[in-house]
Amino acid sequence: MKRDRVRDLLEAVAQGRTTVAAALASLDTAPTEELGFATLDHHRALRQGFPEVVFGEGKEPAQLVTICERLAAHGDGFLVTRANEATRAALGAAFPQVELNVLARTALLRGSAAADHQSARKSAGTAVRTVAIVTAGTSDLPVAEEAAVTLDAVGHPVVRINDVGVAGIHRVLAKRETLGGAAVVIVVAGMDGALPSVVGGLVRVPVIAVPTSVGYGAAFGGLAPLLTMLNSCAAGVTVCNIDNGFGAAVAAARILDGVRSE
Repeated sequence: MKRDRVRDLLEAVAQGRTTVAAALASLDTAPTEELGFATLDHHRALRQGFPEVVFGEGKEPAQLVTICERLAAHGDGFLVTRANEATRAALGAAFPQVELNVLARTALLRGSAAADHQSARKSAGTAVRTVAIVTAGTSDLPVAEEAAVTLDAVGHPVVRINDVGVAGIHRVLAKRETLGGAAVVIVVAGMDGALPSVVGGLVRVPVIAVPTSVGYGAAFGGLAPLLTMLNSCAAGVTVCNIDNGFGAAVAAARILDGVRSE
């Protein structure tokens, strides 16, 4: 249930275009819905600006199809992250319009979220503000792509800057103009995790660092780059959990939505 949709409903009641009973009927499934194996939060979009996102890992394909059917029934579409091959096949069969991203391991059925963000920007006369998603290496792309799909789902445009790690520092320096034009920068890196500090020293906008589990044994599945990023000497770099492209994208969206609402 989107905030704009509730506002339109309340205005319709106030103007006599609909009845109180009809408005209540539109809200009668909110805020939660019990499925036995899951409890859906249909007020997530009203509170936070975008619907509940489904973490696919550990769930059976049939469970995910049922969850997504109920989310889609409310008109906001859905986004599933960590969707394996079986899950993507099941969702593709159930929803012909779903967008399946093998690299990101996501399934996206578009609803009203992106349109609401775009219309809000237009009505406020606000210029489009881009999120730059930067990867240190090609192996970091799955995490970066998860972030890109998430931002796309909530209506924020992205620009991708790939494979510009510190082993060839000239590569990221060559992208300074693109980095400088972004409103938020997400930096995704494994191995030594040094790239966010470099980017943090080049730009004045928020930098969100995402460590990945890419690396040899001493990387400890992403722990080494996580600690590097937490100890960044570039002031103000924010760090997300290991491989959490989704979390970084939501953080970026909250920053942009907060700035726009002021």
